[in-house]
Amino acid sequence: MDNILNVLIVDDEQLAREELKELLSEYKSIRVVGEADSADTAIKAIAKFQPDVIFLDIQMPVKTGFDLVNEIKSDATIIFVTAYDEYAIRAFEVNALDYLMKPIYPERLKQTIERLKTKTEPVNHNEGKLHNDDYIFFSMKDRSKFVKVDSIICITASKEYTEIITTDGIKGLIYKSMIEWEQRLPEKIFTRIHRCSIVNLKHVLQLKPSLNNTYKVYMNGIPEPLIMSRRYAVKLKKIFL
Repeated sequence: MDNILNVLIVDDEQLAREELKELLSEYKSIRVVGEADSADTAIKAIAKFQPDVIFLDIQMPVKTGFDLVNEIKSDATIIFVTAYDEYAIRAFEVNALDYLMKPIYPERLKQTIERLKTKTEPVNHNEGKLHNDDYIFFSMKDRSKFVKVDSIICITASKEYTEIITTDGIKGLIYKSMIEWEQRLPEKIFTRIHRCSIVNLKHVLQLKPSLNNTYKVYMNGIPEPLIMSRRYAVKLKKIFL
């Protein structure tokens, strides 16, 4: 019985938990070790059972699935379960293994279980434009985090990763290129100022001329200014100078 994955189901609806548990019972590699009907009870269940996988509903009373992910410190694989399509789909970045729409169909669940068993790359269900109200889901050290797109102050290149900094002081690395960010972020809010930097225009405080026709860009919540190269100066100068 090696390679059995311990699963926790988190959903405020008992019927939904029972239906998913019945579907999962078809898989010998899956063992449901616990259930939770809220984010708070899920925190206790995660500490008790140390699950390998969490099937997590998003829309729950008091605290959402987003809130739970932001609070827990666990390396469990998250699989989102939701009755909401467009908003929820846009919320997930590549760090989420998968999402399942309610009602869950056996064939669709089978795909998810296969992905778990083979440890394939997490799935990205939407490569379209992000909206200001969307959420980015990413991993950092010993936990994962949801951040709202609109809360991102800036994004900077860090080798093969990019680092985001948010208004509440969160810093995290995402395996995504600057070009990918530039293509997906809302153009009216975010702009590139350097080959290594993208900024949220809402958080630009001041521009100051610097050497060789470059500018220092002072950002809200960031002590040191970013450098804006000549190539990207025209657009931002029109806005702020």
